[in-house]
Amino acid sequence: MLYPQNALLGAALIVAAELLFATMGAAVKAASVGLPNEMIVFFRNAIATLLLLPLALNQGGLDNLKTRIPHWHLLRAGIGLSAMYCFFFALGHLALAEGMILKMTTPLFMPLFAWLLLRETSPPIVLIAIPIGFAGVWAVLDPTGAFNWVSLVGLAGGALAALAKAALRRLGRSEPVARTVFYFAALSSVISSIPLIWAWVTPSAQQLGLLALLACAGTGGQLLMTRAYAIGEASRIGAFTYCSVLFGAGYGYIFWQETLSQQFVIGAFLIALAGVLALQKRRTIK
Repeated sequence: MLYPQNALLGAALIVAAELLFATMGAAVKAASVGLPNEMIVFFRNAIATLLLLPLALNQGGLDNLKTRIPHWHLLRAGIGLSAMYCFFFALGHLALAEGMILKMTTPLFMPLFAWLLLRETSPPIVLIAIPIGFAGVWAVLDPTGAFNWVSLVGLAGGALAALAKAALRRLGRSEPVARTVFYFAALSSVISSIPLIWAWVTPSAQQLGLLALLACAGTGGQLLMTRAYAIGEASRIGAFTYCSVLFGAGYGYIFWQETLSQQFVIGAFLIALAGVLALQKRRTIK
């Protein structure tokens, strides 16, 4: 192990990371009022690249950026970037807490992609968790009531994020964290710059501040999350990731006077319960 194990500190880092992610979500929602989604996604990655480059170089110089599996980095960047587009679009058009909880559906899709790509099987409790989680998704989406099709975009983002995490697990077998995080930000910056050809809008000073805030908060949360899982097992500390929904609900109420329905609360609880169960360790098929 590279770091001494400390579940309590890991849980604290998770909570801090989720506060930063919720802050990023609030900044995305605010920036979406006057900026297109393509601009927000690009600046999120471009600023992150500038922040992460010194860290990557400090951990081994240019040699630390050399990789033998560039195709896996490109695959992870393409899928992860698609998830980011979906997630940011949902945040801009839904209540903040709803956008956050749809992002947290990722663990429900992980068992499927872990089996398809990594040949990992899940314990029975995880298979039980999946229908519980999707019952929660049904409640959150409320298809018989005030259904918003944008919710499906957020759900697609959760599925794509699960696929990206499966690719990330493959990268984790041979690639150091700093290299993986840097390549994701750098490749995503290059790819997301293409839509700016037709989507560019010159941001105001206030909008630039929001873009800087969301990029710094997202990058900080990413680094804290990485360290948290390095010192604590996911099955012990992963439940704290759902704090982001509480923080998102708080931001939504303070800045947009958003309130949560009873049905949403029940659905969010089921998704969180299923997500915690889905964190149980998987076994690799040999």
